[in-house]
Amino acid sequence: MSSHNSSGPLVLGPPGQLLLQPLWDQVRARAALAQSPPFAVLFSITAYLGCCLPFVLLDLLCPRVRALRRYKVHPDCRPSARQLLACLGRTVCQHAALLLPASLLHCARGPAPWPREAPELPQLARHVLGCLLLFDAEVFAWHVLHHRVPWLYRTFHKLHHQHAASFALATQYMGAWELLSLGFFHVLNVALLQCHPLSVLAFHLLNIWLSVEDHSGYDFPWSTHRLVPFGWYGGVAHHDLHHSQFNCNFAPYFTHWDRILGTLRSAPAK
Repeated sequence: MSSHNSSGPLVLGPPGQLLLQPLWDQVRARAALAQSPPFAVLFSITAYLGCCLPFVLLDLLCPRVRALRRYKVHPDCRPSARQLLACLGRTVCQHAALLLPASLLHCARGPAPWPREAPELPQLARHVLGCLLLFDAEVFAWHVLHHRVPWLYRTFHKLHHQHAASFALATQYMGAWELLSLGFFHVLNVALLQCHPLSVLAFHLLNIWLSVEDHSGYDFPWSTHRLVPFGWYGGVAHHDLHHSQFNCNFAPYFTHWDRILGTLRSAPAK
């Protein structure tokens, strides 16, 4: 980062920084609200449910709109109202029971001063990509360990595999230990890379979207794995194969770790 000095006159930076500066000024004007513990909880759950909502609506429309079925990984499977409510209830309860206390502990140290300057656009892109790559490696190692050790799987990870045909709201259907582990990796990575707060926000939103998309059960022509070249990104069918076969495709996003360890398996073409 070029500067995190919160005092002094604002000096005009390069075009990449000027592009993000108006947005950052709007966020920084609400710093007291944005750094409060309730906001962290509300922002996280609102972003998550906002990413889930389009796929929930598609699940409701799918039986009536036959054209949607061609994009569904499991055309004959649809989550029931009971499953949707169970997933939603667990998400809300865990945000209140885990994220809120963690936010209170973090804020007890006092809010860190935010920089006046926005990050440059290439810097934001590097930090977000770096956080994604680190998160992918950490979750891959955690995931393999919790599948290869039967006690860890039964105790901590089996709950997430309760739904063989995954759907968007099942993304965070997991136990407290798994959710805390993912949250720890998130916080660790932005600290290691010393990310600008705006980069942290961008990573958080992108990470939520990618995880929901991978569990959504819909494989569209514009899905992320079709936009990333050379098969570097797994995607929804790739992750769905993990939920059905358990012993492959452990990385959440990219494919290089599974390729290196010999656990990569390609989804059959529809």
